[in-house]
Amino acid sequence: MLGATAASSPTRGSRVTQPVSHADSAPAPSLTAASESSAPGESLAQPTVDARSWSVLAVLCFVYALNFVDRQLLSILAKPIQDSLHVTDGQLGLIGGLYFAFFYCFIAVPVGWFADRTNRVGVLSLACAIWSAATMACGFARTYPQLVVARMTVGFGEAGGVPPSYALITDLFPPGRRGTAFGIYNLGPSIGIACGIAFGASIAAAFDWRYAFIAIGILGLITAAAVRLFVREPERGRFDAGTARVARSGFGETLRMFFRRKTLLLAALGSGATQMITYGMGNFTTLFLMREKGMTLREVAVWYALAAGFGIGSGMVVSGRVIDRTTRRSRSAYGWVPALSLVCALPLYLAFLWAPTWRLALVFLTGAMMLNYFYLSASVALVQEEVRPDQRVMSGALLLLVMNFIGLGLGPTWVGAASDWFKAREVPHALQAALYTLTPFYVIAILLFLWLARTLRREESTA
Repeated sequence: MLGATAASSPTRGSRVTQPVSHADSAPAPSLTAASESSAPGESLAQPTVDARSWSVLAVLCFVYALNFVDRQLLSILAKPIQDSLHVTDGQLGLIGGLYFAFFYCFIAVPVGWFADRTNRVGVLSLACAIWSAATMACGFARTYPQLVVARMTVGFGEAGGVPPSYALITDLFPPGRRGTAFGIYNLGPSIGIACGIAFGASIAAAFDWRYAFIAIGILGLITAAAVRLFVREPERGRFDAGTARVARSGFGETLRMFFRRKTLLLAALGSGATQMITYGMGNFTTLFLMREKGMTLREVAVWYALAAGFGIGSGMVVSGRVIDRTTRRSRSAYGWVPALSLVCALPLYLAFLWAPTWRLALVFLTGAMMLNYFYLSASVALVQEEVRPDQRVMSGALLLLVMNFIGLGLGPTWVGAASDWFKAREVPHALQAALYTLTPFYVIAILLFLWLARTLRREESTA
């Protein structure tokens, strides 16, 4: 069985900070602080991070990768899907954006609340089974409405995947090591995107796009069964001192706490603005490279897969380490680190769109993707450390609700609609022009993260 074990020795690397006072959320202090009610000189036993914790993290990362393999298939197979089902860029944007996000975002909140009160591993396993079965259904779709229903069902299943994983990781790793743990977990998207590009494009080039969806769906069903059988639920709040006597929060209490906490809301909004770029660009990158830069599916399967895997993967790992190191000095790093990364990413993104050849475009894209994803580990770690153990799954779901409804829901929809609009007016390189319209969202995201950094700095100065 994969799980976590307790030991009597304190965990190395665990940091202790002073609790931040929040007028609107007194029941939910920062959990990086030790309990003030402990008797003087009392030794608080802390569990250790052992091989089982890392094994569970690897399993969760693999499940997350499968999640993104499926999500990537739609954008990778956009051209053959358009040829087969006769859909426009705008319709494609709706499938990968608003239709998918509507279920993915809003179902995640009640699922998160339910998982906070039940077995999180069981919720994760069931969610994986649902989205995998729906992925198979995508391969059998014969019309656009059938594909829409299948993708909405995928969104329903994926809603139960990430929030329970966030909470499980928080109970497997102590403060001071969670940034690294979330960085490793967030390798899932880069692995999934790279594998989805390589696998999906290769299958489509050799056979038919439908086989890719069916094969990934079967693999997901097998994984769902393995998670239920071999992963054990860790103790809730095992690294948080003084939480054993805290009552479980109600749905409304957690909802009000999240949206009244300025730091949590700013982190969610900044992440949403960033995801307008990552999802808006990501859902159309393959189509852009093939249509505007002249790449073939076989070239996409090799070179774009390598660029995405290295760019996003290195960004996740490096950002996790940077967040752990910089937040030891000041919590304001949860804001200024993502802001600085986006400042550096903006010129690389513009260069990617401008590049005259696909080879040069991929060089710039690799750098942009690396820097675009620094926000994720920072926002997730901040939210998970700022709330109580009984609020973590739902708080993670609320973070996903805000940032994914903005980014995943509106990003691809925006780009697809803009491309159709430019095309209807006979603007040359309509898709390229549509991708240029994402540029202002870099500025919005940078300003929101700088606002977050300033807010965190003020909280520290008044603590």
